Amino acid sequence: MASTLMLLLQLLLVSLVSASHFFGGTTTYTYKGRNPDGSFNVEIRDRDTYDGCYYSLYWYCSSGYCGYTSRSQRGRLDSSTSAPLYNRQWCETETVTTRVVSSNRPFEMRAASCCWIPTRTYYWSHYWYLNTLVDLGERSDTGKPNRAPEVAILPFLRVPENCPRTYKLMSFDPDGDKVRCRYGNPGSAECYGCTQHSGFHLHQDSCTLHYQYTNANPLVNAFELVVEDFPQGHISLRYSDGSQSSRSPLSAPTTTTTARTTTPWWWTTGRPLQATSPPLSKLPLQFSFVVDPPAPSCQEGLYLPQFVHPTPAHGQRIHAEVNKEVEIRIKAQASYAAIQDIIMSGPMNMTQHRTTHNEFVLRWTPFSSDLGDYFPVCFAVESATGSAVTSFPGNTHSHNHGTPTSQSGVYQSEMRCVILKVGTEEIKTNVICTESEMRVEVEKSSLRGLREDHLRLSEPSNTLCSLERYSNSTHIIGVIPLNACGTQIEEDEEHLIFKNEITTVDDSGALITRKHNLEVEFYCQYPKKGNVSLGFTAHRTMMEVFDKGFGTFTYQFEFYPNNQFRSIIDPSSYPLEYDLGQKIYMEIDASSIVNDTEMFVESCRASPYDNPNYQPTYSIIEDGCPVDPTVMIHETDNKRQFRFCIEAFKFIGLHDQVYISCSVMMCEAGNPNSRCSQGCINSNNHHHSHRRKRDSAIQTAAHFVSQGPLRLKRSADTSMSAGNNLNLNLVFIAGCLLAAVAMICGVLLYRAKMSKVKYQRLASSEN
Repeated sequence: MASTLMLLLQLLLVSLVSASHFFGGTTTYTYKGRNPDGSFNVEIRDRDTYDGCYYSLYWYCSSGYCGYTSRSQRGRLDSSTSAPLYNRQWCETETVTTRVVSSNRPFEMRAASCCWIPTRTYYWSHYWYLNTLVDLGERSDTGKPNRAPEVAILPFLRVPENCPRTYKLMSFDPDGDKVRCRYGNPGSAECYGCTQHSGFHLHQDSCTLHYQYTNANPLVNAFELVVEDFPQGHISLRYSDGSQSSRSPLSAPTTTTTARTTTPWWWTTGRPLQATSPPLSKLPLQFSFVVDPPAPSCQEGLYLPQFVHPTPAHGQRIHAEVNKEVEIRIKAQASYAAIQDIIMSGPMNMTQHRTTHNEFVLRWTPFSSDLGDYFPVCFAVESATGSAVTSFPGNTHSHNHGTPTSQSGVYQSEMRCVILKVGTEEIKTNVICTESEMRVEVEKSSLRGLREDHLRLSEPSNTLCSLERYSNSTHIIGVIPLNACGTQIEEDEEHLIFKNEITTVDDSGALITRKHNLEVEFYCQYPKKGNVSLGFTAHRTMMEVFDKGFGTFTYQFEFYPNNQFRSIIDPSSYPLEYDLGQKIYMEIDASSIVNDTEMFVESCRASPYDNPNYQPTYSIIEDGCPVDPTVMIHETDNKRQFRFCIEAFKFIGLHDQVYISCSVMMCEAGNPNSRCSQGCINSNNHHHSHRRKRDSAIQTAAHFVSQGPLRLKRSADTSMSAGNNLNLNLVFIAGCLLAAVAMICGVLLYRAKMSKVKYQRLASSEN
């Protein structure tokens, strides 16, 4: 009898634990117009996280008239195996539901069930409640229907117990209302326990969660918060039945005398503002937070990942356009841990990728139904040490951390959230991909008065790369080879991506600029799998240049195996691999039909891309002077040749591959006033001569030539793990044109000089 009772208790325990699967969820809503019969459409977006991808919430009407569902769509956003559970899995899904309501009066939807994953407070049998208050009343301040705050959170956060951290919760309001985040109220069925966890402090008025310290525990802290918005001033809401109601801003709390407490300084944030009227909206914000064992160091960039360029800042607003892919590029570093994965929460159909440059890319394409809407995207990068390290996955939608005996080897970066604002198409473009080149077409009518002669590609010196060559009266047209004009090559798990951009600059003769009025980035994407009919080589061919006064001439940049400079290294062997410290021999050669000319190399740098605007770079030669101590100039009698060598340096090993790029010019031979005759000019006395406007009769503009890529040789074990990385001399482009995917990339930057408005397109990820 006793054994039977014990078996029943064990079965009950197993059933309770297996039923504990909820990590948290968020909800927001958007007004979607009126129907011919006068009814209203509202789109409700629920993001919910469980220990599997097959669960979903059941919502019911708890007050008011909630109408009926006319459309519903559900999709997976992200999943991971880093959770502290028996199956180590979490999966976030989004359900987008359109409801039809007869009036715009407030109504409330509720979801409730059991159970949260095991928590520190209740372990099991912890029910959840999510309430959403929808109010579509017409506002007196905007004359438009009320809009809810955009809320988002990563479903599973983690922090080492010894590392204080601040989390800024996404709380953007399209109407400009004041948003606050508070703990739920059990009496209003907003949560089950509404626990205010030890070691954490929520600053309600700024929606900021502070973590200071608490003991590590594999059980999570369940946060059950409520997000509300209040107007900045007194307003009224008018409803379709003729009624109206008023809303007031939050007010300062009344001052009372309280006894002195011993709360630490980081809890002393003042009393929250008080509400004197109901909120405009009320939304759930619930998530799980685990405190891990201590990290060896809390300094970001050592074990904890640290975000670096080009990661967008928290709260950044990014412009997206209907039917054009938008892109968010994210990069993090950790000196003593392996960057393992990215976790994100974004709109449905957002895809995520990892490139060979160790960047994560989120891509998303808005539909016409998204026009005018805002979409929050939150992300964090995870690193790992020891047994928690795994090779990054081939599946772009799930993350695997192995099954280490302790999760202390997994570290999470800060959480950042950005807002995507979907607008109409601003620059009308079209891209066509072929086996060997990209063709980009831009409607001139959409350029808003920008000067056509100031438009250029990433590397404009080559006459092959001139945008004037193919353009006509209605379109700016560029035909760009896949291995020229500054085209950048990128690889992810499934595709080869060739990227370039059209920019507008103030000085069409400038070699390097960091001030663009317009940047239109485009790319062609080719699947790695497919029938092969064309080979691709990364080697840069001869560059032809035209300069007034000097006519047409060419530059050839080549690498040589030794200091004899007799035979160039076979172009089919690129990318070239060198041992650290091994000498790299290079020659730049100029050919011209004009006699009595000479060439001058003003600067040479190493960069992950052959783009003069890319940062950071490694300087080899600057102002005609060797900068790297291993540079050796090899003399030659030919004034149109420049031979030099350098020892392979560590900068190469910091990147998947690098290019050597040089700024060169042609001058009238022997003219003492030319830049060529001045030679090396140090930083103390070169300003007056080097910065003066060039005389076109004695020297050309500076031209940009590059060659590469180069890599440091890898050890045998490293080479095996990197076997799937891009090896450009073995890369082939799929010959079937139907397999080529052409699109305008998700990054479009337009800056209006007067208003300083910045639109940035981001890419999304599909599940």
